[in-house]
Amino acid sequence: MFYAGIVLSLSASLFLAFYFSSSTGLQLIISLLVFIIGSLCVFFAVKLRPCSLYIFFAAFLTLLGVFLLFRASGVITAGLKQSWPVLSVFSGVALLLSGSRRYDGIDSSHLIPSVALIVLGLFLLIFSLKITSFSFKQFVLDWCPVIVIMSGIMLVLFFVSGNKERM
Repeated sequence: MFYAGIVLSLSASLFLAFYFSSSTGLQLIISLLVFIIGSLCVFFAVKLRPCSLYIFFAAFLTLLGVFLLFRASGVITAGLKQSWPVLSVFSGVALLLSGSRRYDGIDSSHLIPSVALIVLGLFLLIFSLKITSFSFKQFVLDWCPVIVIMSGIMLVLFFVSGNKERM
């Protein structure tokens, strides 16, 4: 089943890349290369050595490869300059997956940074794609005290959750 899933994913991405392609060959090659490296990391992480570092790279590179493939095929029209915050989202998802594998469940030492990376990426994506009518600079100037308070609360929660697990 595992091998069939990898083969189906790779063949579907090749089909998507060459059938719906509206970009240059270099973009397709790069996206397929990143996706194939991600698939190899999935194989290493699951079959050979179940290490959380391999799982992080497997999840991150696979998500990045799929994103680049969708972008190269024209499904996602935003440029890389606009869509760079998705890297933070992908890092958060990969950290969450690797942490859950390492601790056989969701652990607060991985959950809080993962959620923070995902929220930060989605938040910055709003400004990067110009969904709002105001700039990021104006938002920071207006909401700076709230951001500082929320950051302090997150640090306290992270510290308290870390001390509960040690007891």
